[in-house]
Amino acid sequence: MNTTITFAAERFMRRIVRFGGAGAEAGFRLTVTPGGCSGYSSEFSVEPGPKPGDSTLDVNGLKVFLPAASRLMLDGVTVDFADTPTSSGLTFVNPNASSCGTCGTSNAGASGVATATIAKIDIGSITRRP
Repeated sequence: MNTTITFAAERFMRRIVRFGGAGAEAGFRLTVTPGGCSGYSSEFSVEPGPKPGDSTLDVNGLKVFLPAASRLMLDGVTVDFADTPTSSGLTFVNPNASSCGTCGTSNAGASGVATATIAKIDIGSITRRP
């Protein structure tokens, strides 16, 4: 699998796992689904272990659990974490994204060449499970 997780994203994931209360062997489960023309819709949780069918990506000792479909979608993608005055969350940069051109919100520039697609997860949506 050719997925890059930046230091900022790794640090964010470690923090979520540490405060998730799922134990020492817990990991960060990331589920990615298609959303929009060429973007992503994402969910994450802290899990005590991988679910059946998940692959485990080791990022400097951090366990990242990826379902099969998510693993395929993240091939070649860089996962980063952005923290700006207006939003904070994971971002996904896909240099191979293309656009269909039917919704009027494509990510292709005037030359028709697609630019990197970025999807964001708002940090405000994180809640602790009971």
